[in-house]
Amino acid sequence: MSVTHDKHGRAALHLARAASLAPSPHNSQPWFFAEEGHDHGFQVRLDGGRRMPLTDPFEREAVIACGAALFNVRVAVRQLGFRPVVELLPAPGDSHHLARVGFAAHLPSTPEEELLARVMPHRHTHRGRFAAAPLSAELLAELHEQARAEGATLQVVDDPEQLDLVAELVRTAEDAHRADFGHVAELERQVGAYGVPVEACAQHPDATLLAGRDYLSLARRCLISARSRGRGTGTVVVLSTPHDRRPDWLRAGQALQRVLLCAAAHDVMAAFHTQPLELPAPRARLRTEFTAGRYPQVVLRLGHVPLPQTWRTRRRTPLQVLVRGDATARW
Repeated sequence: MSVTHDKHGRAALHLARAASLAPSPHNSQPWFFAEEGHDHGFQVRLDGGRRMPLTDPFEREAVIACGAALFNVRVAVRQLGFRPVVELLPAPGDSHHLARVGFAAHLPSTPEEELLARVMPHRHTHRGRFAAAPLSAELLAELHEQARAEGATLQVVDDPEQLDLVAELVRTAEDAHRADFGHVAELERQVGAYGVPVEACAQHPDATLLAGRDYLSLARRCLISARSRGRGTGTVVVLSTPHDRRPDWLRAGQALQRVLLCAAAHDVMAAFHTQPLELPAPRARLRTEFTAGRYPQVVLRLGHVPLPQTWRTRRRTPLQVLVRGDATARW
């Protein structure tokens, strides 16, 4: 989808720039944004043409990504010195109009909010092994509270049997994806200039305890010993919500981004392993045996990156994702 622009307000461009830095499945960036009036309001909208239909048939992961973008918008509004007013799903007849953000009373941003804004451009998804240094109990407790503030639960997988369960479910789902030609082709299409950089896919996907996405079919060409799979796994966590509807996916996305930015402020990055959440049976088992009936929305590994990342994951510019509010009827 292409978008048009016409002398957007400076605030809207600021918000679009922040929103575009959110994580999304395979850097699919399944969103666009609309400015209402001239800096009167800001819409977060799902771009259905950019989601991955085989990986994400019900748009759950795409909506979670838009929820993460929404959290960045909230932080950006606070940077401007205002309190954001957020309305989820403001147009019942338009399922792609996910949120509207308005500007309320003036309120100076807090040091914590300023820190989240500063780390926003530096947060990135990691693929591969983490450094051996464990995360502190204090940081994990803080991340739990960050998720709770958005209505979600962040659980650490610290029991060996539970860790084996999560690893088994990730492996089962990843093997199913690798055996599906359509899914393999869909994943390969995401590698490139505006998707996942080729350099980010160079590490073997089975290098850690949790199987990774095999973007370049490396696992078919090179096997890795089971003994080495536990190295550099980092800390495994699962983000869940009480319910599993569109508003819950948006809240999960906001909780996810709040956790990721807080972690990034401590030089901790995340690797995504959501494969078992893309298939009904593994997701149901994870819900039954680990999250106590809550709906698992994201599976992550957290840790310190051993070497600086030498590439950048490209994002569309604010002018590529921002439209006028009256133009959204065309989409």
